[in-house]
Amino acid sequence: MRRHAIIFWTVMLLAAAGLVNSLMYNWVSLIIPVALLVLVYVLYKYPPKRYRKGPKIKPSAKTAAKMAASQRRSSAASQGLPGGKRKSYPFQVIDGQKGKNDDDIPKFH
Repeated sequence: MRRHAIIFWTVMLLAAAGLVNSLMYNWVSLIIPVALLVLVYVLYKYPPKRYRKGPKIKPSAKTAAKMAASQRRSSAASQGLPGGKRKSYPFQVIDGQKGKNDDDIPKFH
C-alpha cells in the first residue's frame, strides 16, 4: 500500500515539474487548452436556451391544474396524510399453523 502512495506522489511531482517547465518556456501553448476548459465549463453551467430542459408546449390551464392536484395528492400520500386514495387489492391473509398451541398436532414428524 505504501509503495502505491510513493509511486503516485512521484508521478504527481514529475507532472508538476513538467507543467512548471512548460509554463516557463512556452506559456503561449497553454492558453488554448485552458480556454477550451473554461468554455466547456461555462457551457455546462449555463447552456444555451435550445438545450435547456423544459416543456416545449405550454399545457392548457385545465391540464396544469390537473397536474398540480396530482402532485399535491402524491406528496400528501407520501407524507402519510389522509386524503390520498388507496387501492383495494383482492388479497386476503391466510392463517398459518406456525406458533399455534394445538396439543394434538406434533411439532416434529
